[in-house]
Amino acid sequence: MDNTKRLEMIGITKTYPGTVANDQVALSIRHSEIHALLGENGAGKSTLMKILYGVTKPDTGTIIWNGKEIRLANPADARALGIGMVFQHFSLFETLTVRENIELALGNQAGNSATLATRIRETSEKYGMPLDPDRRIASLSTGEKQRVEIVRCLLLDIQLLILDEPTSVLTPQEVERLFETLRLLSKEGCSILFISHKLHEVTALCESATILRHGKVSGNCEPKQETPASIARMMVGEDTPITHNAKRAIGGADFLQVRQLSTTAADTFEIALKNVNFSVKQGEIVGIAGVAGNGQEELLKALSGEQPYGSESIWFAGTAVDALSPMQRRRLGMAFVPEDRLGRGAVPEMSLAENTLLTSFDSGLLKKGFIHFPSVTKLAKRIIQTYKVKTPNELAAASSLSGGNLQKFIIGREVEQAPKLLIMAHPTWGVDIGAQVAIHNTIFALREQGCAVLVISEDLDELYNICDRLGAICDGQVSPFVATDDLPLAQLGQWMAGDFAADAQEVAA
Repeated sequence: MDNTKRLEMIGITKTYPGTVANDQVALSIRHSEIHALLGENGAGKSTLMKILYGVTKPDTGTIIWNGKEIRLANPADARALGIGMVFQHFSLFETLTVRENIELALGNQAGNSATLATRIRETSEKYGMPLDPDRRIASLSTGEKQRVEIVRCLLLDIQLLILDEPTSVLTPQEVERLFETLRLLSKEGCSILFISHKLHEVTALCESATILRHGKVSGNCEPKQETPASIARMMVGEDTPITHNAKRAIGGADFLQVRQLSTTAADTFEIALKNVNFSVKQGEIVGIAGVAGNGQEELLKALSGEQPYGSESIWFAGTAVDALSPMQRRRLGMAFVPEDRLGRGAVPEMSLAENTLLTSFDSGLLKKGFIHFPSVTKLAKRIIQTYKVKTPNELAAASSLSGGNLQKFIIGREVEQAPKLLIMAHPTWGVDIGAQVAIHNTIFALREQGCAVLVISEDLDELYNICDRLGAICDGQVSPFVATDDLPLAQLGQWMAGDFAADAQEVAA
């Protein structure tokens, strides 16, 4: 490897009201190096990347690029130097083609419009990510959309490629193809900054790593010389639990049964559910894996009652609930942790106590038809204390909490109702390692009490960690469900890509 430094960030400090996002941060990346930037949610990674990409200006500090000090006024300055970034959430127009999106994003830097389509084909094929320039974004898979973002960067004279959580929306097979592309780029001299919470991927791909904690650099390491556990310890410190001792469970009788559930798509961007069949037993955790946008949201709406149907496809404790409202379902013992924390899970402007009331008012918080505020306050305080929610008090607005702390509060609110069935979407998305362990232990405790738990997530590590049975969803259809320990990761990846019919018998055998 070329030991010449491509990038140096020295003494980078950025302060916002009430918090120091970056505190004297130092980051160094060599030519051709694949470098990981690690840290819990809120550790300062996003702020540092925004500074490097010209989105945010640091209060103090120096950026040296190829031996020369630079100042970045905006992302165009960064791109002109050869710095490209693929954000976690894609910025693509669904109704435009691949070529139109790339041309719009790069502006004058896109070069000759007449030959752009040819350049897109040649570049994408060279790096093993073939794209049709004339296809509309809406028709692409999530993995193909990511290719568009990466190829957009590669059409420039790219010297440093920044990838923010690039594998969170990919199947295992797509992850492997991405890694092959990144290794090829590295061999050709491009430096890569890889941001991820999947530490086993970091140890497999990256040559060095910088670790942030509370806005400061807490360590540097060579990931291939470490284990995911040792890196996690550098991220969270010595006093935070990072493991649990969970056992698989068999489960009792079927408690939730979904039988031939089919829906129609309300618009072009909605996914129709197609003959969905699965069950969740008492005392077991069932997981559904899938790349985002394959029907997870539509399935959640059907199960929660947000989108009721007149059929008899969803059975809970022996009762068809398709036509019942969310509150009627809650009264039967169903509870829900939605994907959207602010909007579906909580009202941003309302206090935590008031948000407690939203789904718990039917649980002893009313006296003779009136809200009994002392009971509401008591419950809110108990949730905050039990689930270690970082907040001044129960009067704080939901919007004032970090994503992870709001998630802990919402989960606590649902668990405190002692549900018979808990349906969770992305339970630990954006939550730090210590909070992840606490949430998982809460889920295990519910299972031990006989609760049926359904987890819908894109985090395969999490699903393999906590689920007793596991399946996948793709384009509104679900795969077979088998014991997690009997399901190879490659097989799950095939199911996530929609190839589950041909291999079901092989897995079951």
